[in-house]
Amino acid sequence: MPISEANTKYDLAVVVPVHNEALNVRPLIEEIAAALNNNCNYQMVYVDDGSTDETAQRLIELAGEHPRLCIVRQINCCGQSAAVASGVKAANAKFIATLDGDGQNDPADIPKLLETLKSSSDPDMLLVAGWRTKRKDTEWKRLQSKIANAVRSSLLNDATPDTGCGLKVFTRTAFLDMPRFDHMHRFLPALMIRRGGNVVSVAVNHRPRERGISKYGMWGRLKVGIVDLFGVMWLIKRGSKPISEIVHQSKPGNNA
Repeated sequence: MPISEANTKYDLAVVVPVHNEALNVRPLIEEIAAALNNNCNYQMVYVDDGSTDETAQRLIELAGEHPRLCIVRQINCCGQSAAVASGVKAANAKFIATLDGDGQNDPADIPKLLETLKSSSDPDMLLVAGWRTKRKDTEWKRLQSKIANAVRSSLLNDATPDTGCGLKVFTRTAFLDMPRFDHMHRFLPALMIRRGGNVVSVAVNHRPRERGISKYGMWGRLKVGIVDLFGVMWLIKRGSKPISEIVHQSKPGNNA
């Protein structure tokens, strides 16, 4: 049975997509637990995206230690966006937080982003995005990101300085109402705005990768980024934001 906001069990689900991150799962899970214990009623949803190392085994072992851990396994590697979508679908919470599985996002920032979303007086606030104001990456990688963000922002007008940050908090309902495609996670702010909502960015901590290796290279990012950018531009142009109101509500009862 599909999960609705009316019967969600948790306030927040932290969705973490991982692919060959066996060395990072324990440290990050323990950090998430430390950041959220005594803070909110939460669950962790780890999505193993077709890992070929010991990631799946490590997660099963950790499930015995962390009862709030839900594990989803994709038999074949389908990419980060598909993994995030699988995690959100499996989540049993109204609010969703996403984290990259490499440990560079700091779970200690989650409560700040969640509170920003929950306390907003804006009824259309749908997403709070992390903003890595002090990135712990190489100068070359920071330059790539700066250029990509500038091009994307100018073409999509998504009001977000750092869409590449994996740390985001949003409503489950809004996410499930959006179109699905590969690499959609990079365009969540633009897609949320297309849906009729507003987004805000909050400065967050960023850390160097300590274990494992990056799954992305410059040319791979560039190739899919250009194709998807034009696809999202098409979606925005084809989208509509109807303004409607209920003028008369039906009433339960027996027919005469």
